[in-house]
Amino acid sequence: MKPDLPVWRSLMYVPVNVEKYVDKAHTRGADVIQLDLEDSVPPSEKDRARTLVEAAAARVKRGGADVIVRINRPLSMTVRDLEHSVCPDVNGIAVTKADSASHVKLLDELVTELEIKRGMPVGHTRFITMIETPDAFGRIDEIPRASARVVAMNIGGEDFALECDNQPDDDVLLHPKQRMIIAARAAGVMPLGFIGTIAGFGDWEKFREMVRRSRRFGFDGAGCIHPGQVTIVNEEYSPKQDEVVFAKKIIELDKEAASSGRASFAFEGKMIDIPIIVRAQKLLARHEAIKAREAKTIAAMK
Repeated sequence: MKPDLPVWRSLMYVPVNVEKYVDKAHTRGADVIQLDLEDSVPPSEKDRARTLVEAAAARVKRGGADVIVRINRPLSMTVRDLEHSVCPDVNGIAVTKADSASHVKLLDELVTELEIKRGMPVGHTRFITMIETPDAFGRIDEIPRASARVVAMNIGGEDFALECDNQPDDDVLLHPKQRMIIAARAAGVMPLGFIGTIAGFGDWEKFREMVRRSRRFGFDGAGCIHPGQVTIVNEEYSPKQDEVVFAKKIIELDKEAASSGRASFAFEGKMIDIPIIVRAQKLLARHEAIKAREAKTIAAMK
């Protein structure tokens, strides 16, 4: 994994042209506010919406969240969106319908030029690459490796299913989402999303079970379309206290075993060896990163 990946458990979509949502966004507790220029903004509002990004970004990050802007295709719209979105208060761009490595490299070049022009550090603006077509799915390994800016990847389930002429349900999307997780991990970036669909939020217990299942598959975070989803996603994409206690015990016992010249040992009826120890180390590292993220949020809200 890349050493400086952010903690992005919950990424809440906010249409940048709807004032009441922008005004409340910083109170929702999301790790990321995802200002949307794409699907939630009607065509007649696109031109006005992009002019709102810079001011909105400063407002929505008051609660300590990072800010991502989801941009449009085709390229003519992409360029105009980037011109208004590359600024100090925007941490990243959600690259919709990422097509290929060359597509990502082109956007990297455009963003670099804008960062230099605006006196920003080159590399400040991160990328989430969104796989939304079967054509791009065939290049899923090359896309996240195309730029050092890429820190995360996801499957845009609704668009992907539409392009494949199938239904966007759990069974149909299971294979492409698992394949995306593997490609993301191989590239050292975060897999974002759910095994199920983002659209359903009427039954909160059912939603929580789906998020919990998604974490088992390896997702690190996911988009949220309703504020009620944020707390559940933050909780379920964080290590549980019993997992932290278990991991700490494993690390402690591993040190004792190593002092005796052993690389494995038994604990609670299980054989503990290197993969389990490394998993415990990674879980504790994520736990500490989340604690740091939450401390930043608390400080920002004071």
